[in-house]
Amino acid sequence: MFIFAVIILLSLVLYVYYKVAIVKTNDGLKQAYFHAKSRICLGSFLTAFTINQYIFYQTQISLFIGIVFLIFGLPLVLRGIKEVKHYRNEWKRLNLS
Repeated sequence: MFIFAVIILLSLVLYVYYKVAIVKTNDGLKQAYFHAKSRICLGSFLTAFTINQYIFYQTQISLFIGIVFLIFGLPLVLRGIKEVKHYRNEWKRLNLS
């Protein structure tokens, strides 16, 4: 259970970091890249929080709430990974030519 607490805290800290980085940069591509990274952090927070709460309580209500959080969290992670790959390739294409 300790590992989930670490993942929860780390993902929250990184989420705030990337959201602040979006505000600090003026480049639209970097903003989109940081937004995708923050989406991954938010999804990993929801997923880790869900698993941690179900392991801790093991009740039916925590299972149902956890399923709802997983329905929202896992697509965030998957979409964020897809967007990070896309924006990284775009950055390489624009800066190498």
